[in-house]
Amino acid sequence: MTDENIHNRTEWPRWLHDAYNLERNVPGALFPTLGIPGKLIINTLEGALIVCIDDWIIKGVKGEIYPCKPDIFEATYEPEEGTRNCTLDKELARIFR
Repeated sequence: MTDENIHNRTEWPRWLHDAYNLERNVPGALFPTLGIPGKLIINTLEGALIVCIDDWIIKGVKGEIYPCKPDIFEATYEPEEGTRNCTLDKELARIFR
């Protein structure tokens, strides 16, 4: 998530828009933080997770979404060249940054 696209959602993939449009109390909901600019929150089954600038938002094969720090992402995953929204290995379906 970049500073630009955290506020301008026109380049977000459909699945991220869907998460943004969920009610905040629903697992998988993505919503802005109150009073903390430049951050989003993902409501997960494990609790609320904060998405910071430069975090990747990953969509798993079961449709769950969660943030991933850039260093962890780079050490673990590889996005397809030339895409922001792509298919990865067997464990992850899509990423967006």
